[in-house]
Parts: sequence; C-alpha cells; structure tokens
Amino acid sequence: MSITPPVSAVILTWNEEVNLPQCLESLSGLHCDLFIVDSGSTDRTLEIARASGASIVEHPFENYAAQRNWAQQSLAFRTGWILHLDADERLTPALVSEINRKMKEPDIEVNGFLLRKRTIFMGRWIRHGGHYPSYHLRLFRKDKGACEDRLYDQHFVVDGPVATLTGDYLDVVASNINSWTLRHARWARLEAREMMAPSIAVHRVKSDPLGNPIERKRWLREGVYARAPLFVRPFLYWLYRYVLRLGFLDGKEGLIFHFLQGCWYRFLIDCEILEQRRRQTSN
Repeated sequence: MSITPPVSAVILTWNEEVNLPQCLESLSGLHCDLFIVDSGSTDRTLEIARASGASIVEHPFENYAAQRNWAQQSLAFRTGWILHLDADERLTPALVSEINRKMKEPDIEVNGFLLRKRTIFMGRWIRHGGHYPSYHLRLFRKDKGACEDRLYDQHFVVDGPVATLTGDYLDVVASNINSWTLRHARWARLEAREMMAPSIAVHRVKSDPLGNPIERKRWLREGVYARAPLFVRPFLYWLYRYVLRLGFLDGKEGLIFHFLQGCWYRFLIDCEILEQRRRQTSN
C-alpha cells in the first residue's frame, strides 16, 4: 500500500521539451504527487512527462491565472498542500529538503509559504539590482489559496498566515534573447491593459508598504511607479536598479537583463498605454 505524500506539485507546460527535464529532475527528491497541465504541446513535452510518471491533464490555455486556478479546482489531488511551478523553474536541493521537512509536521497556524526566487539569465545568477532575494507564494494548503485575477505578473493569494522558506528556487528566464523579447512584447500589451483598467476581483495581492515582500512590491508598482510620468519612469527605474541597487555588478548579462527588463520592457508598456489611450479617445 503506497503512502500518500504530503504535497502535490503542479507544472504548467506548452512546448517545454528543453526546460521540463531539468524541472522534473529538481523534483526527484521531493515527496510529492506530480501533475502536468499541458496546453497543446506539439514537441516532446508529453513524452517526457509520461516517462516521469506524472499525471497528465490537457486544458486549453486562456491566461496564466485561469490555467492555474483551473488546475487548482479541477485536478484530483490526494494531498492537503499544493506546489505550483512553471517548466522553466527548478527547486534547489536545499529547498527540496526544507519542504520535505516542513511537510512532515506542518504548522497548523501557517496556510502558505513564500519561496525565494533566484533569477538565471543567459546562464548567470542575477544577484543585484534589487532582484534577489525575490519572493513568490507557491506552496499552500489547497483550500486556502488561489491565483489572483490579473492579466500578467500574477501572484497567488492565500487566506491566512504565511511563512517564508530559506531555500531558493531557480527561474531560468531566457534560453535565448529572441524568445524572451517576443514574450515580453506580448506581456507588455497585457500589462498596459491591466494598468489602465485593473481588475476588481476578490483574489488580489494587497498593496501594502508594510506587508510581506509581495505586498510591498505591489505597493511600489501601484503606489509609486504607476504615478510617475509615462516614458520618464522606465529610465528612472533602470537607473535605480542598475546604479543605486548595484545592477552593474551582474556583468554583461546583468547589463542586458536590467536594461531589457527594467527599461525596454517598461518603455514598451508605456507605448502600449499611449496607443490604447489614443484608440479610446478616437472611438
């Protein structure tokens, strides 16, 4: 008779034959049930998933929030805790050990855990520019959490107290610059729509300067950055990251990352906002 593990890991995929093997390998020491939620892969993703013994479910992709919440509500979980990952993310051995240890006897007063993210860009760990440590709520009791209804940069929201784990997980954000820029061009349109007409859904991260790291970051975005002038704020933010927060110490990879992610991408969002405003006034 098999023993039910304490946690279920859910991985979203779409044509992830390059990333998925390392993600699965990083989970090999975790005591968990494994679920792959695929949105129509045409490469070897499903073949790799089957070889791992994962339970595979296919579901059309609408957006990340909808896909994560569909998985949360529809999969046949045996466990009380859920861990959400993307295929380009990996757990470090230290984090695997920490989760196994915490799940043996979970604190009854804790409903979720913040995980510390380590961004890997062009093979380099981005340590500076305010980018590390960065925290994301990915592990929580299955009946206490949901993904916020946001078009881009969604976070999970948990009802009740959360704690912070000390181990890192890796987010490999760029296998090549072309795919990275194409994705961010698409996300810029979504972020512009979100900034112009934010959702009023129930599941939303609070904007709180005194809250947890995610809530403080949301306050900086909505309470400070969003109020700065269009086309000026991307350059100010890049200077803040690259100079004041020592992003230049991340080398040439850091120069590329902090400029593209901290300035170019946000400049593109402002272009989308201006274009959307003009369309609205012309209608």
